[in-house]
Amino acid sequence: MLGIILTGHGGFASGLAQAMKQVLGEQPQFVAVDFPESSTTARLTAQLTEATQTLSDCEGIVFLTDLLGGTPFRVASTLAMQAPGCEVITGTNLQLLLEMALEREGLSGEEFRLQALECGHRGLTSLVDELARSREEDCEIGEGI
Repeated sequence: MLGIILTGHGGFASGLAQAMKQVLGEQPQFVAVDFPESSTTARLTAQLTEATQTLSDCEGIVFLTDLLGGTPFRVASTLAMQAPGCEVITGTNLQLLLEMALEREGLSGEEFRLQALECGHRGLTSLVDELARSREEDCEIGEGI
């Protein structure tokens, strides 16, 4: 099973971890690391390094981060480039976290990455688009001979 390290600014990681626990229950091979305003890059690096060590028995590690180019993303990227089999995904939201926590069994890091990106794209929508899609599906079902 792939290990997941969730990290982001402020209480992003612990907040999403709490929401995930509420919906799915406790998840194995999962670590959340916050990056509060009072922290430093060096401290975050140490925390993420420690998290990778606690997941060392996993088949690979995926870092899920909040913001492209932010400190959590940059630190995770640096660590991932030093360890084969690590992936970094950014723009994480609750839907992506929930789906991928459930789907990671048996996936390689690359398969996880590709599936997570697909999930992220699918999950970003609007009420108007969902209503239109629902209407299209109703019309398709109603057509016949």
